[in-house]
Amino acid sequence: MPSRNPGVIVQDWEPVVLQKKPKSSALRDPKAVNQAIRSGAPVQTIKKFDAGSNKKTTPVVSVKKLEEAAEPAALDRVSTEVRLAIQKARLEKKMSQAELAKRINERPQVVQEYENGKAVPNQAVLAKMERVLEKKLRGKVGK
Repeated sequence: MPSRNPGVIVQDWEPVVLQKKPKSSALRDPKAVNQAIRSGAPVQTIKKFDAGSNKKTTPVVSVKKLEEAAEPAALDRVSTEVRLAIQKARLEKKMSQAELAKRINERPQVVQEYENGKAVPNQAVLAKMERVLEKKLRGKVGK
């Protein structure tokens, strides 16, 4: 039978101590902060800007810069001659706005806007109308 060595037994690892993290409310408690300062533990302080105020931070823009800024010009609308030519040609062909819209493959609202002068002229739409109405609508309308 083998004999046991009656020597001293030594541990070769370090003990591990598990601790719970303190709650965030406990970190803000003045007593806990004072205790941490007294014990020499690190204490972090953060300055909160505009804390407790109802102010909104907005960039300051001078009125002078706003006035000097170039604003985009208003978009051109369909001229009176074009809108009257569309109405006249459509009525000569005895078409409704909906029928014209269907034939040019657009919504009826588009034709209505062109005839009311509210639409921004689109050359493709005007070309479709010229083909269906057999009337010149682009360039000089009177000729």
